[in-house]
Amino acid sequence: MIGIKRLASTDRDFRQRLDALLAFDAAQDETVEGTVARILADVKARGDAAVIEYTRRFDGLSVSSMAELELSQNELQQALAGLPSAQRQALEAAAGRVRSYHQRQTLQSWQYEDEGEETRGTMLGQKVTPLDRVGLYVPGGKASYPSSVLMNAIPARVAGVRELIMVVPTPAGEHNPLVLAAAALVGVDRVFTIGGAQAVAALAYGTESVPQVDKIVGPGNAYVAAAKRRVFGVVGIDMVAGPSEILVICDGQTDPDWVAMDLFSQAEHDELAQSILDLSACRLYRPRCRVARETSANDAAPAGDSCRAGESRCADPGARSGRGLPDRQPHCS
Repeated sequence: MIGIKRLASTDRDFRQRLDALLAFDAAQDETVEGTVARILADVKARGDAAVIEYTRRFDGLSVSSMAELELSQNELQQALAGLPSAQRQALEAAAGRVRSYHQRQTLQSWQYEDEGEETRGTMLGQKVTPLDRVGLYVPGGKASYPSSVLMNAIPARVAGVRELIMVVPTPAGEHNPLVLAAAALVGVDRVFTIGGAQAVAALAYGTESVPQVDKIVGPGNAYVAAAKRRVFGVVGIDMVAGPSEILVICDGQTDPDWVAMDLFSQAEHDELAQSILDLSACRLYRPRCRVARETSANDAAPAGDSCRAGESRCADPGARSGRGLPDRQPHCS
């Protein structure tokens, strides 16, 4: 069971407890940065040999060549064909919705001739050129996300990217069939079962087996985020993601199951994730507050991957003004 930590702004130690809850361990960040810097330099210098060594050490795989770490198109298609019909339909429906959305975002090239008296004949415009090759980082450690495949590969294909190289860690050699099926469904060109900073380095610098890409996209843990930050400039990146955070501000009228799903959507990522529920507005509707009633009746939430220290964080900063009303107006995200 996952304990829920409750905070109330009426408590004397509220500010101290909230600051402690939100604090980030800078010492840990420095340790991550140092480790990542060494891995990046090693992969850049030794290529495949370094990637194989780190994959053995961190993922527990007994491999001797990069060929053993690359999945064939046949393996991807077998994963897709082997899915239960309900899962395949869900995957295809999700892919269709992602594609429909991003097709509306496409940029077009344009140009025009300046008609100014002194600048007549000058051509101005915008040239939109798809990248040649993009690297997709897909998490595969504590959890696997076929959604990461769809939401990174499909926009790239819609934009016209020619080649997609996917990396996904497979600790102890465990392959997630939904992730591989998603790769087959969207037409990923090559898949390597490598992860962490070593995978980011391989994509950024290229090795004897992994081709260098123009841009790296996709989420990962703290080591992946630090690696992407460091290789930016050598290659493009989408963003430095994580640790995951979510703040749900609720007036108590929302279905508690929906609130819980929003909180767990981020809490499941890793122990550093923060999931916070603000019920201050709920005080206006206390007799009808569904969320407050359920959180008061239960001291624990269902088990599952959660945020830092194995706890789901529930903050109740119900600060009141001189009129006895919450400082914030009721609203629910």
